[in-house]
Amino acid sequence: MTRLRRDPRAERAAQRVAPRDTGDRPRFDRAARAAGGRPRRDPRAEREGRRVAGPARPRFEVSQQDRPAAPVSVQAAHPAQAAPVVVTVDDPAFLVVAVPDCAGGRLSTHDRQLLGAARVLAGRDGAVVLLAAGDCAGCGAAGADRLLAHGDGDRAYDPAGRAARIAAALTALGPRHVLFPESLDGGDVARRVAVRLGAPLFTQAEGVSASGLIRPARGRSVEQRAAPGLLATVASDAVAEYAGPPREARPLAVAMAEPAPAGTAIRSAQRLPADPATVPLALAEFVTAAGNGVTDLDTFRQLVAALRATPGASRVLCDSGLMPRRTQVGASGTVLAATCYFALGISGAPQHLQGVAGCEHVVAVNTDLHAAMIERAGLAIVQDAQAVMPALLRLLAEEAARPEGSP
Repeated sequence: MTRLRRDPRAERAAQRVAPRDTGDRPRFDRAARAAGGRPRRDPRAEREGRRVAGPARPRFEVSQQDRPAAPVSVQAAHPAQAAPVVVTVDDPAFLVVAVPDCAGGRLSTHDRQLLGAARVLAGRDGAVVLLAAGDCAGCGAAGADRLLAHGDGDRAYDPAGRAARIAAALTALGPRHVLFPESLDGGDVARRVAVRLGAPLFTQAEGVSASGLIRPARGRSVEQRAAPGLLATVASDAVAEYAGPPREARPLAVAMAEPAPAGTAIRSAQRLPADPATVPLALAEFVTAAGNGVTDLDTFRQLVAALRATPGASRVLCDSGLMPRRTQVGASGTVLAATCYFALGISGAPQHLQGVAGCEHVVAVNTDLHAAMIERAGLAIVQDAQAVMPALLRLLAEEAARPEGSP
């Protein structure tokens, strides 16, 4: 098979445009597409396409620098993005059950790590069943193929009753492996279920694979290895979360025997939250920190109290004596493991970013669009922190004054 030979002279003549009145100098349209060729890149149009609308100072989105932009005069039609593919397992060879804490109806970081370990044991042939006391949001994206609820949620603290319901569900499912988080509640219920089923329990697993489980022993001087059994608990920050495509999380209906009600010696139990102002930064769940961009520290302290957060600060404020040294966040201060970190006027030095690497959610307020903390944040507000703090206080006051149950 042959193809037509290109004629560069004819292509160049086709790109020639009529000369202007100023002279007879030949001019050519280099953006025109030649036969069998490709359009030439226009650096000026590409740079203009990356311009970010905003203040008078020109700003450009440099993260898209490697992608050539379409000319400004041409409206490129972008095809609709395809929906993410949901992985389904219709006929699994075996089941791996994960029993997360799922406090408040949401998966914690430890719970997602538990599902990641369950996915490792399930492989391609197995399916992961999430066994929860009630609704649990985001379980499909975390790696669950099936969802089984064994109750409407534990309204009261009844660990013995929860262990009885989990044992009845496991008897009906007949799984190959069952994983619990090695947490305050998860570790307790795992040991109760092991006693009810009469099965051995492998605790504090820090290495999970299809060939075996690993945990430290003798003051972490040696490692104990064992083949994956029926019951095991997974330590925190030991296994990576599931990072693949979302799974189906299909609701599963299983007929299981209702355990006989048993009496309990616990009259009442409730969790009393600690005062956020006195909680150490390393144990805080919600931290609000101020940086060099915050000058009104009185308003900052009012906002921290209204949000019921633990106060934090950058190294600049601590070095200047404006904030106590115990509130310093960063590699040279305190490394956080908070659920949410709210940064006000913090640009994001490398040592500060190391201190918030373990935070689940980061919210940042800064005037610099390209600040490192803005890039790290899941939610960013490009605005002066001095203007954002009074606005938040006003909204919190309006919400507090609103009657309960009103929209």
